[in-house]
Amino acid sequence: MSFRLPALALLLSSALPALADEINVYSHRQPELIQPLVDAFTAETGITVNVAFIDKGMAERLVAEGDRSPADVVLTVDIARLMQIVEAGVTQPVTSAVLEADIPATLRDPENRWFGLTTRARIVYAAKDRVQPGDVTTYEDLADPKWKGRICTRSGLSDYNVALTSAMIAHHGEDYTKGWLEGLKANLARKPEGGDRDQVKAIAAGLCDIAIGNTYYIGQMLADPEQAPAAEAVNVLFPVFEGDGTHVNISGMAMTKAAPNREAALKFMEWLTTDTAQKIYAETNNEYPVKPGVERSALVASWGDFTPDSKTLAEIASLRPAALKLVETVDFDG
Repeated sequence: MSFRLPALALLLSSALPALADEINVYSHRQPELIQPLVDAFTAETGITVNVAFIDKGMAERLVAEGDRSPADVVLTVDIARLMQIVEAGVTQPVTSAVLEADIPATLRDPENRWFGLTTRARIVYAAKDRVQPGDVTTYEDLADPKWKGRICTRSGLSDYNVALTSAMIAHHGEDYTKGWLEGLKANLARKPEGGDRDQVKAIAAGLCDIAIGNTYYIGQMLADPEQAPAAEAVNVLFPVFEGDGTHVNISGMAMTKAAPNREAALKFMEWLTTDTAQKIYAETNNEYPVKPGVERSALVASWGDFTPDSKTLAEIASLRPAALKLVETVDFDG
C-alpha cells in the first residue's frame, strides 16, 4: 500500500502493526517528490515504504501517538522543523558507521538524533538587467544603504530567514545582528510577504532588484511554463558571511522513538545516503547531495560552485530562539 494523500495520514495511526518487510514514513515533502526514492528503494530491497504527507503538526502528532505511533522515519524540509521533532522527544539516536561516513559532521547532529539528506543554499536572486554578479558578495552587505528600496524578501519569521539570522548571530553576535536586521529592513522595497517564488516574480516585475531565497525554487519555477519567464529574468548569486562561506540548510531525517520496524528503518536511512539515492533525491528537488562526490544535476551545476558556511547546523539551530527574538524586536515584518 502507498499513502499519497494528507487524509490518509489518519489511516496510519489506526492501521494494524506493520509487517517486517515494510516501514512507515511521515514526510513534510509532498509524496510525488518522495516517490522516486521509495520506488527505487523497494525495487532494490523488497521493503515497502508507506509515506504519509503531513504538512503541519508532525511533532504534535507524534507526541499524541506516543509509543503507539506507526511511524518509523520522519523526513523534513528544514533544520527548524527537524529540531522541533527532536526537541519534542519523539526521536531516538541512531548509531551508524554508514551515516557517519556519508554525511559531513556539519550536516548531522553530534548526538545522532538527526541527519541531513540534501542541502539548499540561502542565496540572492538578482535582476539580470539591473544587478551585476559582483554587486552582492556578502550577507552583511545586504544592510548597506546602497540597497535602499531595492530588496524583497518573505517574512523574517519564516524558518529559512530565521535560520539565516541565526547564522548571522553565530558569526557576529546578537548586537551586530540586530543592527544588520535593522539595516536590511530599511532597504526593503516593500513589507515582507509571500514565499521565495513571489520574490522572483517581484524582481521580474521591477518591484525590487534583489531578493533572498533558496536555490531550489529557481529549479521549480523553470520547470513551470507560467513561472519560467520570471525565473529566467534573475541570476543566482552566492553571497558569503565575511571570512566564511554561503549559508546552507537541509532536508533531513530522523528515526522515531516508537519505530516499530527499526531494522528496516535503519536500512532505509542508510540507503538514502547511497550514491543512487542521493542523486535521485537531489535531482528531483533541485538540491545538493550531502554525500561528497555525488554528481549534481545539470541545472544545479549550472548555477556554479560555492563554499558552504563552516558553522554547524547544530550551532545555528541552537541560536533560533535568539534569532526569533531579534526579528520581533526590530519588528522586521512591520
